Amino acid sequence: MSEQKKYKRHLLTAALLYANGPIHVGHLAGCYIPADIYARYLRAKGEEVLFVSGSDEHGVAITMKAEKEKTTPQAIIDLYHHQIKNAFEQFGISFDIYARTSSNTHHETASAFFKKFYDQSLFEEKETEQFYDPEVHQFLADRYIIGTCPKCGNENAFGDQCEKCGSTLSPDELINPRSAYSNAQPIKKKTTHWFLPLQNYETWLKEWIINEHAQDWKPNVYGQCKSWIEQGLQARAMTRDLNWGIPVPLPQAKGKVLYVWFDAPIGYISATKEYFDQKQQPARWKEFWQEEETQLVHFIGKDNIVFHCIIFPAMLKAHGGFVLPAQVPANEFMNLEGEKISTSRNWAVWLHEYLAEFPEKQDVLRYYLTTNAPETKDSDFTWKDFQARNNSELVANLGNFINRAVVLTGQNFNAQLPTAQTLESIDLALENDLKTISQKIEKSLQNYRFKEAIGSLMELSSVGNKYLQDNAPWKLLKENNKDRAATVLHCALQLVANLSILAEPFLPFTAQKIRTILNIEKPLGWQKVGSLNLLNAEQKIENIGLLFEKIEDTTIEFQIEKLNKSKNPAMTTTSENNNQAATITLNALKESISYEDFQKIDLRIATIKTAERVKGSKKILKLQLEAGNLQPIVASGIGEYFEPEAIIGKQVCWLANLAPRKIMGVESQGMILMTTDSEGKLLFMNPEGNALNGAEVR
Repeated sequence: MSEQKKYKRHLLTAALLYANGPIHVGHLAGCYIPADIYARYLRAKGEEVLFVSGSDEHGVAITMKAEKEKTTPQAIIDLYHHQIKNAFEQFGISFDIYARTSSNTHHETASAFFKKFYDQSLFEEKETEQFYDPEVHQFLADRYIIGTCPKCGNENAFGDQCEKCGSTLSPDELINPRSAYSNAQPIKKKTTHWFLPLQNYETWLKEWIINEHAQDWKPNVYGQCKSWIEQGLQARAMTRDLNWGIPVPLPQAKGKVLYVWFDAPIGYISATKEYFDQKQQPARWKEFWQEEETQLVHFIGKDNIVFHCIIFPAMLKAHGGFVLPAQVPANEFMNLEGEKISTSRNWAVWLHEYLAEFPEKQDVLRYYLTTNAPETKDSDFTWKDFQARNNSELVANLGNFINRAVVLTGQNFNAQLPTAQTLESIDLALENDLKTISQKIEKSLQNYRFKEAIGSLMELSSVGNKYLQDNAPWKLLKENNKDRAATVLHCALQLVANLSILAEPFLPFTAQKIRTILNIEKPLGWQKVGSLNLLNAEQKIENIGLLFEKIEDTTIEFQIEKLNKSKNPAMTTTSENNNQAATITLNALKESISYEDFQKIDLRIATIKTAERVKGSKKILKLQLEAGNLQPIVASGIGEYFEPEAIIGKQVCWLANLAPRKIMGVESQGMILMTTDSEGKLLFMNPEGNALNGAEVR
């Protein structure tokens, strides 16, 4: 395997996500999947890795959401932090900590940063004229000023950024600015703020970025930084006139808070502190932030490049004693069906909805978003392409290769790893291809080319399929050449074992299933890749069913229809939780059905008689229900929320006449109905009192 620069430890950050709405596929493709791939790759190599992120719970986006939904910022962040965190966990994003900027640790850390800058006279204190809404009598944060972008003509650009062209702006650059509160034309009014004099760090930034990172940073990252520096850096205010955020820790700054882009990047530091506090190793955060043997990598979208490559490094340099980012592999944007993803128009594929509607298919989405990643230019998510890649690549290539090897072994070799005889030239060629392609995968991963890396993974699977096809062990068995067939299947299964390692960064749920097939308890480790001697003699081979299943046209048509309907304004309702209102955004209602269609639905009361985990899945529980004289088996994806022994005896609502469907080798006869609480945790839908088992739900 090729070598990369050696670091003692790796600190990976993924952009803090605004806790003002759910997570969608654009977020995932932009930074969270690339970050998770890299974190899993480094862990597989045995490296020390800390992978941090969290909810950005301050700033104008939160207050705007709260005002729009007539609730409080606290209610908004509590609702969405838990929903986002839960969706990330179900999707397999392997954060070591997913923190909150509302935590005491973060408030203390950010305040201490500001106070040090103030005490050392690193700020410029200025009385300036800021935009002010004369109708609501309030200073306007950049996001509350809307106008025409001077660069692309978008009439609804914000005062800090144009979401159409991605340009970073200041309110003074907007043409025909107006207030987001009242639509009034804002006026200028004097106020005092503290500015970070970026111009003082311009020479250093030029040397650090242009001289040191011209070759190793991605062209989009380097190019944007170079352009900003060459235009000349200006002082930027690090405080705002707002009532939501971290109060400026100065007695003369009443009514002012820290600018969210001063506060938020420090969230990476405070999250690290919280992680090691939880580990009862409070001093270790300094190893990751203040020792040169740490590789710091920021995973972000292109709209955050300036903040992570210029403003935050300038803050770290000004403070002193902190490592600087070695890499900032920012991605471009992902569009949806040819249009820009828009949360306000509900033009998005939401992760929590995908997880509910495509159970056990996390890796299908991970695969598609990686193969279609906007690494060098904007990309486009389409449901038809999603279906095609699943069916023609995951099902027909990777899944087909592994299934053929497993089925033939089960049918002809007592479900045990066959013993290899003398390897022929075609077997040695397979091993050579394995070594060559695995080296390509590692080189791509080291250079943050994840789309290229997963393409090589599928190339290796194609090599396996061709190897089986060329050697045709089924024909060899018919010809009574069992020794040669044994050697072929032995080599094929050894290649499957290598795929369990190589797939781990990209397809962690599939890698776990492959390990279940091969009866491997723990990941084998990256250092073992490249050998056809990973599995022990006569290792038991389990057939747990197909790794991937074909996605039908009707499923995709439903998603396209749902997406088109979602262009209508979302409906909202308010629920009570802990005596505090929390606004919940609902999806558009599904298409109406007739009364006759409703009468076809057979809902029954049942009691969970037995419950056990399904081998190879953390999520699926096998439930035996008791419903009158019926004892159906249901495979239910609730295993991440409930221990099997804790739900035995619980009454549930059972959809009895759903067509049987095989899930993880279990034929599921219907499903049980569930809902969620305000934190996104599953709740049973069960009857009040002691209803009779088998009773109809009317």
